[in-house]
Amino acid sequence: MVEKSGRLRLLDILRGFAVMGTLGTNIWLFAYLGDLNYILTFNVDAWWTSFQEFVRVFVLFLVNGKLLGLLTIMFGVGLEMKYQQSLRRGNTWPGVYIWTSVILMVEGFIHFALVMEYDILMSYGITAIITAFIIKGGDKAIRRAMKIVGGFHGTVMLLLLIGGIYLGMSGANVNVGDMQGTMLLYKDGSWLQQVEYRLSHFLMLRTEVLFVIPMNIFLFLLGIRLMRSGYFAADEDGRKKRRKLLQWGLCLGIPLNLLIFVPGGYFDLPVRYLFAPILALGYIGLLAKLVESSEKLWLWNRLEQVGKMSLSCYVLQNIISGVIFYGWGLGLGGKLNPAAVAGVWIAISCVQMLFAYLWLGRFKLGPMESARRFATSLVAKPRN
Repeated sequence: MVEKSGRLRLLDILRGFAVMGTLGTNIWLFAYLGDLNYILTFNVDAWWTSFQEFVRVFVLFLVNGKLLGLLTIMFGVGLEMKYQQSLRRGNTWPGVYIWTSVILMVEGFIHFALVMEYDILMSYGITAIITAFIIKGGDKAIRRAMKIVGGFHGTVMLLLLIGGIYLGMSGANVNVGDMQGTMLLYKDGSWLQQVEYRLSHFLMLRTEVLFVIPMNIFLFLLGIRLMRSGYFAADEDGRKKRRKLLQWGLCLGIPLNLLIFVPGGYFDLPVRYLFAPILALGYIGLLAKLVESSEKLWLWNRLEQVGKMSLSCYVLQNIISGVIFYGWGLGLGGKLNPAAVAGVWIAISCVQMLFAYLWLGRFKLGPMESARRFATSLVAKPRN
């Protein structure tokens, strides 16, 4: 579970798993040319009407919001490791970490403009800056902040849940509006036209970034507390704590996330933004259990390598998806059934694992990780 360098192997495996899992949600946006209905259940065929629709909803049940929640928790874990490193070296906090977060926001903006409009890096950059100042206040400040942002986010989600139940009982039709213009853009538009669309609709397309910041802050802080409490430790105490995550996360998370199968999409938002992180905790416990039972399995090495260059792989998977599905590429958007789309997701995940394996065989860091380290070093080690 621990490398000779002292690096916790489980953390990299979880990051790799989370990064490839986020594509399990995003792949539907690429495959259906930006139509949000296909990562929701509002306005498409019911899951019981065909095997293909069942496949789509089942994949969303497994990954939608869960792997994003897991990735967010892992960002919090990474922030805690940076904080502890800063304390050991006697550096000012947050200090250089603010610059690192700004770089992340810039990377996110470039990714948003050039690759896909639902980038998560910008939101993580903003969240990281806020969280960096919160943890400076110690455990008491962390607990207080979690109560405040968690209470706020939970209240909003509860209202959405009540609203969904009311709409369901009243028989109202819920939808995300007409997506035909967006679909035509990604089917027939050039890459430059798509870039222009993202930039000209920046505020509208970045609404989710602001909406999820309270949840992201909570999950960042949760990752910090899990790290401080020894949930990722390689000793017996750490294993016991992860078993509790497995039990509670799955026992609570599975039934709550099964609400995605309720027709009409009335529970889609609470499932994605409230119940999904609970199941994400179960995934941490489950994956840790599997790794502990067969540490030498080849899959763990591949996931670990993806986790070590998670930023590069996150961007790569979206570039590959754009090439496969958008009109300026292979143009397969809207032409594949859900089972085939799920197959493409698995295929791209395999490509990522191969890419990480080959790259790390020659280099210590991924390409984007190296670029970030260089940009950070310009501030961390100013030239004389």
